[in-house]
Amino acid sequence: MNAFSFSAAFITFFSVVGPPKVLLAFAGLAQVHPARQLRTIALISSGAAVLVGLLTGITAPWLLDVFHISTPALQLAGGVIFFIYAVGLVLGLHLGSPTTHQDAPDLVSGVRELLMPYVVSPLAMTAVLIEAAARDSFSWRSTVVGAYVAVIALDLICVLLLARVLRRTHHATIELLGRLLGLLLAAVGVDLILDGLADLGVPGLYERH
Repeated sequence: MNAFSFSAAFITFFSVVGPPKVLLAFAGLAQVHPARQLRTIALISSGAAVLVGLLTGITAPWLLDVFHISTPALQLAGGVIFFIYAVGLVLGLHLGSPTTHQDAPDLVSGVRELLMPYVVSPLAMTAVLIEAAARDSFSWRSTVVGAYVAVIALDLICVLLLARVLRRTHHATIELLGRLLGLLLAAVGVDLILDGLADLGVPGLYERH
């Protein structure tokens, strides 16, 4: 495993699904779930994220080939989905979240809330597929998957260590940070869309690279 390649992949995944983004999602759950239940949710969702990342990374070339997906199309799809999710954060609309989980918080509702931002993050899965399919080598795909799993492990450690702090964070603070993060993530989604359009050869976009 090439150390430089691993480091580059790790930085990529840290930027799209690292603690700065994941902790905010868990902070919202910490307001309605007991600390022990939050830790269990973190373990289950992290395990699911690792499983999804492993399957996606190892099978990336075949997945893209079977579904006839090009890299630009993947970038566009990932960017659009993530942009919609980010706009929801900015407007305070928790897309895909059950409206009654505050009354009876449980493991299922907690894990469900983490599906989009964490377990099957559009940005993370797009990055895994693109990076893993960049080279026709099992060792490279293993490097990509290893870097992704390392970031998920770091996320889990941070959540477990900061569970009590997250629970004591004021709801208004979480809302404020969520909307600010949503604005930044919306820009990331737009940037990914522009990358996809540039790769498709849309005039006027190559100057960005």
